[in-house]
Amino acid sequence: MTVKSSVLHTSDIAVVGMACRLPGAPGIEEFWELLRTGRSAVERQPDGSWRAVVEGKAEFDDTFFGMSPRQAAAVDPQQRLMLELGWEALEHARIRPADLKGTDTGVFVGIAADDYATLLHRSGAAINGHTATGLHRSLTANRLSYLLGLRGPSLTVDSAQSSSLVAVHLACESLRRGESTVALVGGVSLVLAEESSVGMALMGALSPDGRCFTFDARANGYVRGEGGVALVLKPLDQAIDDGDRVHCVIRGGAVNNDGGGPSLTHPDRAAQEALLRRAYERAMVAPEQITYVELHGTGTKAGDPVEAAALGAVLGAARTPDTRLAVGSVKTNIGHLEGTAGIAGLLKAVLAVREGMLPPSLNFQTPNPDIPLDDLNLRVQTDLQRWPGREVGLPRLAGVSSFGMGGTNAHLILEEAPVVGESVSV
Repeated sequence: MTVKSSVLHTSDIAVVGMACRLPGAPGIEEFWELLRTGRSAVERQPDGSWRAVVEGKAEFDDTFFGMSPRQAAAVDPQQRLMLELGWEALEHARIRPADLKGTDTGVFVGIAADDYATLLHRSGAAINGHTATGLHRSLTANRLSYLLGLRGPSLTVDSAQSSSLVAVHLACESLRRGESTVALVGGVSLVLAEESSVGMALMGALSPDGRCFTFDARANGYVRGEGGVALVLKPLDQAIDDGDRVHCVIRGGAVNNDGGGPSLTHPDRAAQEALLRRAYERAMVAPEQITYVELHGTGTKAGDPVEAAALGAVLGAARTPDTRLAVGSVKTNIGHLEGTAGIAGLLKAVLAVREGMLPPSLNFQTPNPDIPLDDLNLRVQTDLQRWPGREVGLPRLAGVSSFGMGGTNAHLILEEAPVVGESVSV
């Protein structure tokens, strides 16, 4: 079977399965509906704080996943949710989990917090034979590999807020090297202990208004969110040979670190520019071809202007006022999922590319005075719009960014799925 596309690159990675449990969206189609209609899942909580929460996070079928009730109670709900999402993503990919046993399928999970351990220790719950593995977040990926009998790489990635997008990048690289034949990649983040929110508030990261005002003059921090996402990835040529549904293609990407910016947690423009240039060079995509970028876009006073300046320098420079780069952030819908934020933004971009629609970014009225959008050739996507350029046959191309507070940055480039037909591989 061959593919009709401008060019089929042998390094392309196909997204063939998806699953999510996100605020206001217990599944993929519900998530797209939330995005398409421009809804926010952020709500005031009983304690007076603002947050975007996932319903039913304590529910778990321990028997199905081979656990006793006592063991399941000692296992972090983040591990439990990752088991559920990994299984659901394989079902969505039309892959029988049993068929992967003994294969070089890799598991890569981004996770950056362990509130459940704090919660259990604070409550004085008894330590038992299951708590060591149940509370250790490094086991999150390993538990999924064990459940499915997988022999490929199995690692949990923690680079703070960029964890899950870095995990996707590592999964893609493992597939390109032939180290993994299939990759299960995910991110999970649940807000369970008040201490973690207190710490972020004292750091000055949280918005007192309970909103993410991405690129807006009101930007004053972010609101926390929680949830999980899992994707099934394959080399594109293999996915086509297997007759898989390809929802989107990951052309390439890059990861780097600020390496000595103004402070440990202050983003560095030069590093972000270098990241973008390297990502587009590796993906063999001209920056001016990109229609949309899903921002890191937390709505912080320091982060947004730096991100905008770097995008303007690399992706906005060759544009005109008529072809400004559209940008937006899923954090305005579901809050900042911290370690899971990158893959949540990636899922939004995958669905937007698949559906050929640009969903609105919320909470934008007046541009941040430190972000000269016109000069940077950027525009915030504030309404639902059909993907520009289709009338003249341009491919749908998008970028996704995610930055960790310690300076670990990631950016991936997406393209619409190819159409079955005739083409040449390179």
